[in-house]
Amino acid sequence: MTVQREARNPRAVSFTGVLSFVMRRWVEHPWQLARTLLGIGLATVTDIVMPLLAGRLVGDVSRHDGGLPHDATQIALRHDAMLTVGGLIALGIVGLLGRRSSFIGITHLTLAIMTDVAAKAFARVQRFSTDWHANTFAGSTVRKLTRGMWAIDTIDDTLLLLIIPEVVVLCGTTVVLAIRSPLMGGVLAVSVVLFTWLSVALTLRYVAPSARASNKWDTRMGAAMADAITCNAVIKAFGAEKREERRLYRTLRAWSRRTERTWIRGTNSGNLQNLASLAMRMLLIALAVYLWWNGAAGPGDVAYVLTMVFLVQGYLRDLGQQVSQLQRSVNEMEELVAVFDREAGVRDAADAVPAHFAHGDIRFDHVLFQYPGQKAPLYRDLNLEITPGSRVALVGPSGSGKTTLTKLLQRLYDVTGGRILIDGVDIATVTQESLRAHIAIVPQEPLLFHRSLAENIAYARPGATQAEIEAAAQQANAAAFIERLPEGYATLVGERGVKLSGGERQRVAIARAFLADAPILIFDEATSSLDSESEALVQDAMARLMTGRTVIVVAHRLATVMELDRILVFSRGELREDGTHTELIRREGGIYRRLFELQSLEG
Repeated sequence: MTVQREARNPRAVSFTGVLSFVMRRWVEHPWQLARTLLGIGLATVTDIVMPLLAGRLVGDVSRHDGGLPHDATQIALRHDAMLTVGGLIALGIVGLLGRRSSFIGITHLTLAIMTDVAAKAFARVQRFSTDWHANTFAGSTVRKLTRGMWAIDTIDDTLLLLIIPEVVVLCGTTVVLAIRSPLMGGVLAVSVVLFTWLSVALTLRYVAPSARASNKWDTRMGAAMADAITCNAVIKAFGAEKREERRLYRTLRAWSRRTERTWIRGTNSGNLQNLASLAMRMLLIALAVYLWWNGAAGPGDVAYVLTMVFLVQGYLRDLGQQVSQLQRSVNEMEELVAVFDREAGVRDAADAVPAHFAHGDIRFDHVLFQYPGQKAPLYRDLNLEITPGSRVALVGPSGSGKTTLTKLLQRLYDVTGGRILIDGVDIATVTQESLRAHIAIVPQEPLLFHRSLAENIAYARPGATQAEIEAAAQQANAAAFIERLPEGYATLVGERGVKLSGGERQRVAIARAFLADAPILIFDEATSSLDSESEALVQDAMARLMTGRTVIVVAHRLATVMELDRILVFSRGELREDGTHTELIRREGGIYRRLFELQSLEG
């Protein structure tokens, strides 16, 4: 089994890559997409036909000379004009109904896509490696996801309701005009192609780079705000409010400068597109007048050209704006799409099965492990067996590999070589979710959700009854302080549990472990930062929790592990000593004895 290494810098997401990502999501919702396209198709056809009927109506009016009411020619002209007016009204109604259908269709389509993408992006982020989460601001991640979600709304509207219909109208109008006048049709076709090329080139080459930089600083702004708000207690403790405000202001200034440049470039791009559109409009009108002057076009033809030119000019103006808007939305989605391009740090095997561990027999079999990016392995041929029901401490200097062993056991990383077995089963062959359900953890700094105490305790077993939650709290010595709270088990604990003391958070974490009732238990020096009274309560709860389980204690204070069954001493990734406290303290020059004596002197 090899370590699944994440790329620290995933490949850059291209403009077409983002559009391809969105279009693949369209195909996943065919009925909503079909309704949207059908509705906008009807509306687009009415826009193409409307100038034809308008030109025909002008032709009828210009040929009507007010002759006798019974003149057959005049009657035919009036009849044709009435039919044309009716046709214009019908086209207006069809266009209105088509647009309404497309708006309802795209509402359902976009909401379905946004919901799906948000859920899948969250699921992917959940499965990124521990290193990735340690090195990434939570605030910036949330900003990337939410900004990208709302960009989907803009991209769907821009492409389906605006750009695609605009392109169809421009192509259809060009074909119709070319049938009536090949010269003018050719001029319009060349003008549309040149205008589209200019709009795309300005957007991608001139505006997009600055927009990308602006979005990066927008992400940093969100990260800076979240970091300061999360650490508000530290800010207050040092009276550093103004310092943090100045720090954020520097970020805001950098974001403002880059955003200003993006907006100005967008304005410049729009002005150039409007100038090109005006030149095209004047050229077509002049050409129509020239043909009329030379008798090659009648009043109806000129009216059609004028109507068509103003229609096309409006579409071209909108097309330029929509391309710019599409570019901005694509830039806003780039970081979200990058989340989907990044592989999870550890993946389940294709044939992984749910774990069923009853005893908690742990074995590290010739384990080789090297952290991604490190030059040398931490573990080389590590062999270790922990028997069911034993209580084992992991001790040693910082960086010796104590915590890494527990992370490998949880498969937060995959081993580079060798195997880790629980009850004789290679943990790489079972699902991560089921593996971790068999391991209860009480960390040094317990993290609680900003939810009720009952929900936090029941997180280990969501279906637990209130009676089971209260029983777990009683065993963890947490029931007394919980019942003193005005709202009891319904009390919200604040973000990361800030409304509780360290000892209270620790006892909630132990109650959570009681409720998990897992065969393997990991303590990461759960009492290192507690006062004497809280430590006594936690130690009492820990002793109760250890009964009948395989226990691993990551120990920093050696006085807390003297009574355990076995102590494993690590140094630079090697298991150097193995024995009870009594055995190890007697070893002359031993690592454990030296550490114990140092801590005794400090005490």
